[in-house]
Amino acid sequence: MSDEVVTRFAPSPTGFLHIGGARTALFNWLFARHAGGRMLLRIEDTDRERSTDAAIAAILDGLSWLGLQWDGDVIYQFQRAERHREVVYSLLEKGHAYHCYATPQELEEMRELARKEGRPPRYDGRWRDRPASEAPSDVKPVVRLKAPRDGETVLDDKVQGRVTWANKDLDDLVLLRSDGTPTYMLAVVVDDHDMGVTQIIRGDDHLTNAARQMQIYQALGWQVPSMAHIPLIHGADGAKLSKRHGALGVDAYRGMGYLPEALRNYLVRLGWSQGDKEFFSTEEMIAAFDLANVGRSPARFDFAKLENMNGHYLRHADDAYLVETLTATLPHLPNKPVLPLEFTPERKAQLLAAMPGLKERAKTLVELLDGAQFLFAKRPLMLDAKAQALLDDKAREHIGALLPLFTACAEWKAEPLEAIVRGYVAETGVKLGQVAQPLRAALTGRATSPGIFDVLEVLGREEGLGRLLDQASGA
Repeated sequence: MSDEVVTRFAPSPTGFLHIGGARTALFNWLFARHAGGRMLLRIEDTDRERSTDAAIAAILDGLSWLGLQWDGDVIYQFQRAERHREVVYSLLEKGHAYHCYATPQELEEMRELARKEGRPPRYDGRWRDRPASEAPSDVKPVVRLKAPRDGETVLDDKVQGRVTWANKDLDDLVLLRSDGTPTYMLAVVVDDHDMGVTQIIRGDDHLTNAARQMQIYQALGWQVPSMAHIPLIHGADGAKLSKRHGALGVDAYRGMGYLPEALRNYLVRLGWSQGDKEFFSTEEMIAAFDLANVGRSPARFDFAKLENMNGHYLRHADDAYLVETLTATLPHLPNKPVLPLEFTPERKAQLLAAMPGLKERAKTLVELLDGAQFLFAKRPLMLDAKAQALLDDKAREHIGALLPLFTACAEWKAEPLEAIVRGYVAETGVKLGQVAQPLRAALTGRATSPGIFDVLEVLGREEGLGRLLDQASGA
């Protein structure tokens, strides 16, 4: 057996890529990359009624957007059903599995008796040792694992520590349904073995499955992979993260304007710690990640913290990268802004020039786009209430007085334009704010924006003068 580390991410395609699933994928990806190994992707699509192509596409797109590239081809569990059946037949041959002819009515009676006696419902093993000659001809059997009844099943989990189950509390689970379809429990074991998975990292909601799956491994004589069950993500109120806490799918976070690298950094810190260090480059994450520093307690999702982290990434991002990211994000925004879905080269150049001022004031790409609205606004500008309040008669008088000075400016750049305004302020004795704020309102339609002289430069001579003329004349 190779010493190569192999992890896997195995989502069910019944909806979007859940944020908890994304963190599981990230942990698997980091663990594999840290060890110089591989992370495989398996789509567990055996639930044919609930699995959809749209959900598969959303999972693949979400992982790609987060920068979590899997190794090799995507493996589809449903396509391996024949292999799963083959393994069950081998267990039957070895006497480690048996046909069970218990009817739905009999199974319900077992559950009812368990309820009355106050114990967990479990199959009573009535067909475990009965001869085939007693099989009823009118019942299609399931195939069950002949699980050990004595002793314990023990897991040395890399996160949860030593976990034990009394075998008497684990009944003979179904491996093959009466219609011949394999169960999830069996398929997972066969696929992980055939894929050469050495380390399973998944949510601790799968911890009870581990005992069952280990018994299947043991019946087959296969080596059990190392396992790590990580705590689930909770909301701020301490309850399991659900729809009522807000966004759940990776696509929703993309639509809310988060950068993939910021979300990745936030997710790695949900349940894993490296001292007090908050910000990690991808290379630093790979170098530092291990399972020893994954906590056993559920992590709490904090939107404010994510937003602050995203703001940090925005401020430190390359301006050209942000322009391209904005362009790529526009189609994913749930509420389309009043912006073109495709930026012309001229618009991109304007956006690039404005970016230093825009990114300082934003925590998300949505806020960045909102701050950039003034670049794409049509004349005459629609003014918000605060901007209207700034443009009284005296303010329009100042703008009118500045117009010929701006028009005569030889170089339309922030510095000479600022010098003109400061000269005007010094000459008239008014305060800078009494002039700069009306200019801001006239040029952007708002009371807040990037530096006003940068705004003038980015808008360009023709558009800048046009907007000021509109307001000076009361248009």
